[in-house]
Amino acid sequence: MEVKKVFVKNISNYERFRTGISAVETRGASEASLMLVSGPAGYGKSQTVDQWAVANGAAYLRAKVEWTPSYFMRELAETLKLDSRGRAKDVFGRIAGVLGGQQIPLVIDEVEHCLRNGAEVLEAIRDLSDLTEVMVILVGMDEVQAKIARHLQISSRIAKVVEFHPATPEDVTEFCKQLSEVSIATDLVTEIHRQSSGRVREIMNAIATVEQTAKRNGNSAVSLQDMAGQVLTHDWQARRPRMVSVKGGR
Repeated sequence: MEVKKVFVKNISNYERFRTGISAVETRGASEASLMLVSGPAGYGKSQTVDQWAVANGAAYLRAKVEWTPSYFMRELAETLKLDSRGRAKDVFGRIAGVLGGQQIPLVIDEVEHCLRNGAEVLEAIRDLSDLTEVMVILVGMDEVQAKIARHLQISSRIAKVVEFHPATPEDVTEFCKQLSEVSIATDLVTEIHRQSSGRVREIMNAIATVEQTAKRNGNSAVSLQDMAGQVLTHDWQARRPRMVSVKGGR
């Protein structure tokens, strides 16, 4: 059983992301068109930027370890349905013409892979943003900001840094309301928040587990007591399941 295919917007990380977008859109310096989204894995960064890219007609690419400037440009050209053949200079020109002419935003996920060899791929992305003045959203892990800061020509063009944090108890309540087919009691919402440590992936998996239990028992509402003794989430570091205890233990 899967949770509803709904993107939950009214949560704290999305609000920070939306505020960051507005800051870049109203920036003073036209060349400062980069936004950096950072945070540990599991907090919903990729899901957020992917949804935003689809809704806003942005070009979305997940960076690869083996990217070079020419490999990146070929892949971007193909994403934009452009001819990716020929000299790198010509491919760059085609891309810039479409991005700039149509003001298509660009999203680069897993941007850490663009920092190899003196950040040559990120320099190519900077060249594109300088020429076209389109918004470029860079997405990476929490340590990526410090790595990009070593490259002043790039970091000086970042208009806004948006950090993703663990989901709050209020966020988990919203996830449960919008994603679950059954009513999840407050005490169970609290347990989902505690066990997941605010990681969106684990929250969604926990909701799916709760729904399976409700379906199996023919219930339309589930409380902490209903889940007692059952596995709610998994501790991926310890490689063991986390059990529900009505006494608050694991």
